[in-house]
Parts: sequence; C-alpha cells; structure tokens
Amino acid sequence: MPLYEYACQQCGHVFEARQKFSDPPLSQCPSCSGPVEKLISRSGFALKGGGWYDQGYSAAGSSPAPSCPQASGACSGCPKAS
Repeated sequence: MPLYEYACQQCGHVFEARQKFSDPPLSQCPSCSGPVEKLISRSGFALKGGGWYDQGYSAAGSSPAPSCPQASGACSGCPKAS
C-alpha cells in the first residue's frame, strides 16, 4: 500500500497515512480536525549509474554482446557465465 503525506492547513501538523489507491484522500487532521492537503513527496528510490539500460537497451550504449565460442553458452571468464 502506498504511503501518502498530508499537512494540516490549520495547525501545520504534517503526517503520513498508508492508504489503498482506491481510498479517498483524507480530509481531517488527526490532531485538530482541521482541513488537510495531500503533499507531493519524493519517490522512495532513485536509479543511478549505468546499469541494465546503458548496457543493453539505450541507443547510445548499443554495442552487441560478445558471442560465446562454446556451444554450451558458458565458459570461464565469460560475462554470460555469471
């Protein structure tokens, strides 16, 4: 379930609520019962560095994977072995 962040417009209390996607947004502050607004928060993860996209799917880094000389498809020292 996603975690949403709310701020009270009356007392300034900031709190989090775990809700389903189908749940309606909260409308009252748990501290003072004042009106609240949903905040836009940063995501919980960030993709950094090279990784799978740069190594095999992007147009800039598209170099064909080396073919393995053995029929089994794996040899010692081969990147496909791991």
